[in-house]
Amino acid sequence: MKAAERMPEAEEGSVADAVAGNWVDRLAPRPTRPYLRLSRADRPIGTWLLLLPCWWGLLLAALSTGRFGLEGAWIAIGCALGAFLMRGAGCTWNDVTDRHIDGSVARTRSRPIPSGQVRVVQALFWMATQSLISLIILLTFDWAAIWLGVASLIPVAIYPFAKRFTWWPQVFLGLAFNWGALLAWAALAGSLSWAPLVLYLSGITWTLFYDTIYAHQDAEDDALIGVKSTARLFGDRSKVWLRGFLVATVLLMGLAVLLATRDRSVLSLVVALGGPWAMGWHMAWQLTRFDPSDNAGLLRLFRSNRDAGLLPVLFSAVALAL
Repeated sequence: MKAAERMPEAEEGSVADAVAGNWVDRLAPRPTRPYLRLSRADRPIGTWLLLLPCWWGLLLAALSTGRFGLEGAWIAIGCALGAFLMRGAGCTWNDVTDRHIDGSVARTRSRPIPSGQVRVVQALFWMATQSLISLIILLTFDWAAIWLGVASLIPVAIYPFAKRFTWWPQVFLGLAFNWGALLAWAALAGSLSWAPLVLYLSGITWTLFYDTIYAHQDAEDDALIGVKSTARLFGDRSKVWLRGFLVATVLLMGLAVLLATRDRSVLSLVVALGGPWAMGWHMAWQLTRFDPSDNAGLLRLFRSNRDAGLLPVLFSAVALAL
């Protein structure tokens, strides 16, 4: 991607694809800014994309068990804090492993490590600090969720290397970013069932949708340096594949809702099914505006998936109240 929309005068050290006028560049104490940029605090969309599957899993578990209360409220808050911290730790790890590649890509060469704002040792210490605080939060959850949280480190560790050995690195991103659907369900329900597993699959297909859109920004640079992605794999047929991911996301999420709400009222079931239906329409809207040659437009579409993912949260919350 070429540089995203920016403030007229960019803050020294700011990253090319950061949100214009973000709070890190404007308000954070100057010594903390390189570390917050490592954590993508200046680009909050990633935290939302990690958090939303957690809230899907939590609300579906509440619909299935009929419980929420203070325990559910804490799980929702804990997931929000954990998403911010673990997204930051994961991005720091990604930047450490990709530091040589990032310096060769227009969109990423301004990141803290390739631009010289942070040394690798400092980045690793920052990653460990974020991970430790996340662990403290995780230890307040049910044991099933704790073990799932520990297991989540496997796909997180593998993802940065995936683009070196497969054309489908977005699958590995989906495995990592949607793990919270399993974890949050287990945190409230105490164990897993088919509903969260199907929900997890729907999150993976959603990730394939939005991250293929995102990857088109780097397609030319990726081809030059030999990095693989679904955007490069699909090429001119990307829109066809995106439509398939849209359909799979809606069908799988709808099935997860049906499995989780079998014992609830018809009205509650219908409202909950409105979530994947509304999300599907949002994704269809994105497809109508998909232009692989418009990097600024691609970034806007990618960021709009926060709103797409919030729709099932809204519908599930209403269904829970019925």
